[in-house]
Amino acid sequence: MGVSLTRAAEWTTASSDTGKLEFTPMNESLLKEILCFVEQFTSQHPQEAEHVFEEPLQWSTTLVASDFKTDYDISDAAVESHEKDSEGHPLLQLSPPTVCVRSFSQLSKVVHLADDKLQEVRACLQENRAPVVKILGLSFATALEREDAHTDVLSLVDKVKEEDPAKDTEVMVKLFVLLQNMDKQIISKLLAEISEQVVLDPTAVKNEVELLQRLCSEGDKRVLKSLRYTSDFAFSNGCHTALWRQVHGEICYLVIEPCDTETLYITCSTAGVFLNGGIKQEGEESGYERTSDMYEDLVTLLKSRSPHFAENINKQEDFAVQELPSTQKIQHVEPVDGEEQGQPQRSYEQQEKNVHEKLRQQHTANKAGGEKKYDPCPSWKNLCLLSTCGEAEEKKPSKSSGEEKKRLRPGAKSKMKAEFSVSSLPGRRSSHKIKTSAGAMPVELFSESSTESEEEEEQPERRPESNTDLPSEYWQIQKLVKYLKGGDQTATVLTLCAMMDFNLMQETCQLAIRDVGGLEVLINLLDTDEVKCKIGSLKILRKISHNMQIRRTIVDMGGLQSIVKILDSPVKDLQALAAETIANVARFRRARRTVRQYGGIKKLVGLLDCVPHFANLTANQQKDVEVACCGALALWSCSRSTKNKEAIRRAGGIPLLGRLLKSPHENMLIPVVGTLQECASEESYRIAIQSEGMIRDLVENLSRDKDELQMHCASAIFKCAEDRQTRDLVREYKGLQPLVSLLNKADNKQLLAAATGAIWKCSISMENVAKFQYYKALEMLVGLLTDQPEEVLVNVVGALGEFAQIPANQATIRRCGGIKPLVNLLTGTNQALLVNVTKAVGACATDKENMTIIDQLDGVRLVWSLLKNPGADVQSSAAWALCPCIENAKHAGEMVRSLVGGLELIVNLLKSTNNEVLASICAAIAKIAKDKENLAVLTDHGVVPLLANLTNTTDDRLRRHLAEAIGHCCMWGSNRASFGDAGAVAPLVYYLKSKDSTVYQTTAMALYQLSKDPDNCITMHEKGVVKPLIHIMDSDVEALQEAAAGCVRYIRLLALANLKASLFIDNP
Repeated sequence: MGVSLTRAAEWTTASSDTGKLEFTPMNESLLKEILCFVEQFTSQHPQEAEHVFEEPLQWSTTLVASDFKTDYDISDAAVESHEKDSEGHPLLQLSPPTVCVRSFSQLSKVVHLADDKLQEVRACLQENRAPVVKILGLSFATALEREDAHTDVLSLVDKVKEEDPAKDTEVMVKLFVLLQNMDKQIISKLLAEISEQVVLDPTAVKNEVELLQRLCSEGDKRVLKSLRYTSDFAFSNGCHTALWRQVHGEICYLVIEPCDTETLYITCSTAGVFLNGGIKQEGEESGYERTSDMYEDLVTLLKSRSPHFAENINKQEDFAVQELPSTQKIQHVEPVDGEEQGQPQRSYEQQEKNVHEKLRQQHTANKAGGEKKYDPCPSWKNLCLLSTCGEAEEKKPSKSSGEEKKRLRPGAKSKMKAEFSVSSLPGRRSSHKIKTSAGAMPVELFSESSTESEEEEEQPERRPESNTDLPSEYWQIQKLVKYLKGGDQTATVLTLCAMMDFNLMQETCQLAIRDVGGLEVLINLLDTDEVKCKIGSLKILRKISHNMQIRRTIVDMGGLQSIVKILDSPVKDLQALAAETIANVARFRRARRTVRQYGGIKKLVGLLDCVPHFANLTANQQKDVEVACCGALALWSCSRSTKNKEAIRRAGGIPLLGRLLKSPHENMLIPVVGTLQECASEESYRIAIQSEGMIRDLVENLSRDKDELQMHCASAIFKCAEDRQTRDLVREYKGLQPLVSLLNKADNKQLLAAATGAIWKCSISMENVAKFQYYKALEMLVGLLTDQPEEVLVNVVGALGEFAQIPANQATIRRCGGIKPLVNLLTGTNQALLVNVTKAVGACATDKENMTIIDQLDGVRLVWSLLKNPGADVQSSAAWALCPCIENAKHAGEMVRSLVGGLELIVNLLKSTNNEVLASICAAIAKIAKDKENLAVLTDHGVVPLLANLTNTTDDRLRRHLAEAIGHCCMWGSNRASFGDAGAVAPLVYYLKSKDSTVYQTTAMALYQLSKDPDNCITMHEKGVVKPLIHIMDSDVEALQEAAAGCVRYIRLLALANLKASLFIDNP
C-alpha cells in the first residue's frame, strides 16, 4: 500500500491523480495481496486494527445499508458504526454510494461484506492514491519510501510525541512496520510471478547486447556507432533496473546510436523491447513510458528504425543463427506476399532448410568448443516453430507466403468474401500479431486472476514438450481455421461443418483452435447476419467452452457479450445454443458478472416461459421446451453469484422455475432443481419455494430413479429445511422415507452428502425425529461415521446431535457403537465438523453410561482442547459440550483438575468479544464452580472481575448463564464482596425486568447469594430490587421462591439492624 502501490501498480494516467488501475495481471496480483492483508489484519493485529486513521479513506462503494447488520446504526440508506473516534466521528459512515472508513477494523468489515472484494479494494485504492498518507500521516508515508526508513521513524516518533503527546506512537510504529513488511512481500511476490512468465530473460538480452556491441567497431562490419547500458550495475538475477521497475518486468535500459538516425533510448523487458521516453542515465525518475510498438528483440526494433542497420545486419555471420526465431515467427504468423516482392514461390522453404542446416552446424561447433548455446525464447517453443518441429515442418508441404497472403486478402472477388473475412469484421484484433500499438497490452501476455472464481483455480497449461507429441488433428484443425479466416460464406459454413467432425471435447483440438486464432474468428461470426454461420460457430463454441482456458479467453475477447445478444434472436436454435454456451462459460465470477451486466439474466429468464407439462406438444412447443431447458442450464451456472440470484428473482424467475418443476422430463428437471438449490441459500428464495408449493414437487422428485436429480432435490430441501414450516411440509408430503432410502446409495458421495444434509435439517423438529426412528435412520447414520468424506460426516454428525436430544436415542447410539467414532472425530480440523461433533458428544454425555465411555476414551480432554481453537463457533460448541460432561462425570472435580491449564484457559475466554462464546463459558464455569477446590482455582485466576465486567450486557442468553455463574462463584471466600466492589450488583438488578423467565430465575439465585454481603444489600435496595423480588415470590418454582424471599429477608435484616443502631444512638 506504500511503495508497492505508488511504484508497482500500473495506472491508466500515470501523471495524474485521476488515473485508474489498469486491468493487468500485475495489478490483479497486487490487489489480491492487499485484499489478503486487509482481510486478515483484524484477527492477526487487533490492537493496530483499532488505530484511527489520520484522515478517513473515502470511495464509492457497491454496499448498501441492508448489507450491514449489528454494531451499526442504520437510518434509511445511511449507516454509522457504533464505534467512534476521540472527536465523536463514527469509524464507518455510509451515505450511498460514498463510504468513509477511519480504521483497519472497519476496513476489514467492509471488505468482508462486499460481494466483489477485489473490485471494492480497487475502488478504494483508485480514490485514495496515497492511502498511507491518510492512515499514518505524510511524515510516516514519506519515511516508508526511503531506504533508511527505520532511522527516519525513530526521529518521527520523537517529533510526534512533542507535537501531540496523547497519540499512541507505539501503535503507529507497529503499523508502520507492518505496512513496510507488506510492501516488501508484495514486491518480492510480484517479481517471482514475473520471472515465471518471462518471454525475454536477462541472459538472452545480455547475449544479444554483447553480440551487437561487437558490431560497433570501426570498419566495414560496423552497423552501430555505440551501444551502452544506462547502468553497469547488475543484480544477482541479471537485471540492470531498480527493483521497483523489475516489478514491471523491465530488465535494462539501453542507449544506442545508429549510424543513420538519432539516438535511441530503449527498454528491454520480459514482454519485449520498446522505445522509452528518454532514460539517459541511472536514477532518472521519468521517461519510463512506452513510446513505440512492442518488438520481440533488439534486432527487430533496430531494423524498423535504422535502414542502415537493416541493410547490413544480414551480412553479419554472427547474427545468422540469432535471426532465426524472429524471422520464422513473423513469416508463420503474418505472411508476406512473396510474389509482390519478386521472390520465387519456394524461397521460404529453401531459406528455412538452409537455416536449419546452419543451426545444426552451429550447435555442433558450440558443443565442440564448450561455448554456451543460445536457447530460443519460450514463446517460440510454444508456437512450435523451432528445432524439434523442424523436420516435421519440412516434411509437410507448405503453401508459400505469397499464396497465403493472396488467399487471406479481404478485398478480392466478392462482397460476401470480404464480409466473412476475419480482417473485415469490426471490433476484433488478432492475438498473433508480433507488434502492438503503444500503450496496448499484448494479448498473449494477458492472464486471468486466480481469485476471480470460487469454483475454478488457475492451473498451469499443459503443453507437450514439442510438436512431435501433437496428434495430426491439431495440424488439421489449424489448417481449417486458416480457411475459415479467408473464405466466403459458403466456404465458412463448409469449414465449420468440417471442424465439427473432429472430437472437439478433446483438449488438443480445443487448444488447436485457440492457438491459431480460431476463437476470434468464431466470435466474429456471431456478429454477422448469417444464421448458418452463427449456428455453426455456436456449436463449436458450445463444445470447446468446456475447457477452462478457452472460456476465460472467450470472456477476455468480449465474446460473451455477443452470445448474450443472440438470446434476443427469433431463431430458436440460436437461442438454445447461446444459452448452452453461456452455461459452460459462466463457471467463474467475472463471466457471470458480464452476463448480468449485459442484461443476460432477464433474457435467460424469458426463455423459461413454455408449457412443459402438456402431454401432446406441437413441434413449435417442443422447441420452446428445448430452449427453456437450455435457459435453465445457463441460469444454473449464473445462479452461483449472489447478485445474479437477486436478478433472477426480480426478473420473475421463481414462478417460471416452479412451473418447470412439474415437468415429466428429467433433462428439464435437473437444471431447474439445480438452479433452485443454488438460490435456496437466499432467504427470499426459501420463502418463495415454500409459498409457491414447490416442496411437494421436490419431495416427489426424490423418488425418481436419477441420482443427480435426487441429489439436487435433497440439497434444496437441506437448505430450505432451516424453516420449521418447510420441515413440517416435508413430513406431511411423506418425504422423510425417501431421504432415508437414499442412505443406501453410499457409493455416490455427493448424493449421500445431500441426503444426510436434508435429514440433519429435518431432524431439528422432534416430530421428524420420531419418524426417522421408525424408518431406522439412526442406525444407518451411525454406520456412516467412518470412511466417509468430511462433507458427509458434517451432516451425519449434525443429525446425530439432533437425534441425541431424545434420551432413548442416546442409548441407541451407544449400542450401535457410535460413541467411539464420535470421540475420534474430535481430533479433526474441519470447523463445521468440530462444531457438530462437540454438540453430538455433549448431547450423548447427558446419559451417564455414555459419559463413562467418553471419559474412558479421553473425550473430555479432547473437547476441552478445542477451547484453544481460533474459531468462535468451535469454542462455544466445545464449552456447551463440557457442561453435561462435567455434570454427569463420576469424579467431575478431579477430572477437571487433572487437565493442566484447563481452568486458566476457560477463565481467559471470558475476554472474548463473542456473546455465544461468553454465554457457553459462563455456563461451564457454573458447572465447574460447584466443586470448592476448582472454585478456589478459578478465583485465583481472576474469574470475579472478568464476570463483573460482563454484567452490562443486553444479551438475555448471556445474562442467564452469567447470573448463574456469579451465583455459584459467590460460594468462595470474599467473592461476594468482590463482586460488589467490581460493580456487578446494580446491573444484575435490571436483569429482573427481562421478559425471559430463565433470566430472572438465575438472577434471583445470584442476588440471593450476593445479598449475604451487607454492602450488596444496600446497593440492591437503592436500585429498587424489593418490588420485583416480591412479584417473583409468586412463582410456581419453589427454589425461585426461596431465593427471592431469602434476598428480601437479608435486605430487611440489614434495615432492622440499621434501625436498632440509630435508636441506640438516639437513646444511649
